[in-house]
Amino acid sequence: MSTDGARVLGESGPAVLLIPGGAETSDGFSPGLPDGLRDGPGCRVILYDRPGAGSPSRDGSLADASGHIAAMIDELGCGPVVAVGQSLGGAVAALLARDHPEAVAGLVFLDPTPLNDPAGCARLERSLGAIVALSRVPLLRNVFAAALRASFARQRRRLRMRPDCAEAHERIGDLDIPKLARAVQGITAVSAGLPESDLPRVPAVVVTADNLQLDHPDETLTTVRDLVRRTTV
Repeated sequence: MSTDGARVLGESGPAVLLIPGGAETSDGFSPGLPDGLRDGPGCRVILYDRPGAGSPSRDGSLADASGHIAAMIDELGCGPVVAVGQSLGGAVAALLARDHPEAVAGLVFLDPTPLNDPAGCARLERSLGAIVALSRVPLLRNVFAAALRASFARQRRRLRMRPDCAEAHERIGDLDIPKLARAVQGITAVSAGLPESDLPRVPAVVVTADNLQLDHPDETLTTVRDLVRRTTV
């Protein structure tokens, strides 16, 4: 089933929305997770590239993301969902819960971008803006891209990822910095306007480790399954 660019895997059961980090596409971002959740505990898994993310991406800002996602959930008629967000996707999941609490049954934050740290969000937005400015120089852009790919390759060798996770990791390492900078644009203002007390009281878990869904895919699946079961008790 699909609508407005969303795909739903599975016919019945609790709905789980996967929100990838950065400006990445949901397709293949978390190898094994969609099928694993569909097979047990029998979930409907929603794959959706919010505006500003995916390839090709539609125009959209971080502040607008929760509205787009809530409208998609409503159109599908499958809410409330367990929102699983990695990195910047975790920030989007928090905004969805704040702005549309009726759409969220639970939250799984995988190494989330900390919206409760305005200073850190400001540094992130500034640093990406500076990198974008430097990358307009072709030589610097090529050097940075090569260094980033080499760093990701070293990480894959060290972690000995399984093949599907290594393939996803390599794809993520081919980073589109200008696109990522656009995806985080406005995060400073969003963070300043997000008291933690604004978030609804729903079952939630926070797990921190870089590229958790690729470094520890089985543990990630178990974590999401456990949270889903907590929302259905």
